[in-house]
Amino acid sequence: MSTKTSAEIIRDGLWTNNPALVQVLGLCPLLAVTSTVVNAIGLGIATLLVLMGSNLAVSVIRNFVSDSVRLPAFVMIIASFVTCAELLMQAFTYELYQILGIFIPLIVTNCAILGRADAFASKTGPVPALLDGAMMGLGFLAVLIVLGGMRELIGQGTLFVDMHLLLGPTAADWTLNVFRDYPDALFMVLPPGAFVGLGLLIALKNGIDNTLEQRRKARTSEAVAAGSKRVRVTGHIS
Repeated sequence: MSTKTSAEIIRDGLWTNNPALVQVLGLCPLLAVTSTVVNAIGLGIATLLVLMGSNLAVSVIRNFVSDSVRLPAFVMIIASFVTCAELLMQAFTYELYQILGIFIPLIVTNCAILGRADAFASKTGPVPALLDGAMMGLGFLAVLIVLGGMRELIGQGTLFVDMHLLLGPTAADWTLNVFRDYPDALFMVLPPGAFVGLGLLIALKNGIDNTLEQRRKARTSEAVAAGSKRVRVTGHIS
C-alpha cells in the first residue's frame, strides 16, 4: 500500500472517502438516532473514540497477529473499546445512553470501523493509523450532526434541544426555537426522513465534487490553450 501523506489522510476522512457520504457505511445507527443534534453528537463522539482507539491498537499489534486470527482479533479490540465507551456513557451521560440504547453496543458491528482497521491501520504505523481514525471519526460525526440538525429543525422547528443530556445543566437553556407555533413534521423525525436527508447530503456532496471537477478541467484547458498560443507566437517570431 502506498504511503499516504497527512494531508491526504485528512482529506480522505473528512471529504473524499467520508464513511457516511462515500463509503455509505454505518447507516443503521446513523439513520436511527439522528432525530436530534444531541443524539447525533453522542453517537458520533462514541464512534470517534472507538475508531481512534481501535486503529491505534490494531496498528501496534499488526506485526504480532497472524492472518488466520487477524479479523477475530480486530473485532475483540473494537468490542473492548466499545465497552469502554458504553461504560463512560453510563457513568457520565446515563439518560443519553438510555436514549441511544442498543445503538451504542452495535458500534461493534459498524463496518466503517472494522474496514479502517483491516484496510489501513493493519498496514501502517501508529501515528498515521491514529490520524486516520480521528479523521474518519470526525467525518462521520460531521455528517451525524448535519443530518441531526436538519431533521430536528424540519421535524420539530428547534435546534440543540436536550443538550443538557450530554453537557450537563449548563446547556439546559441552549434550545433554539427557530419557528414559533411550528407544526411538527413527523416524517423527518421518523427513519424515512433520515433516508431522505442523507440522500440530499450525498447529492449535495456529489454536486460540489462535480462543480470542482468541471472548474479544474476548465482551468486545465485554459492553461493548455494558453501554452499552445505561446508556442505558435514563438514559432512565428522565429
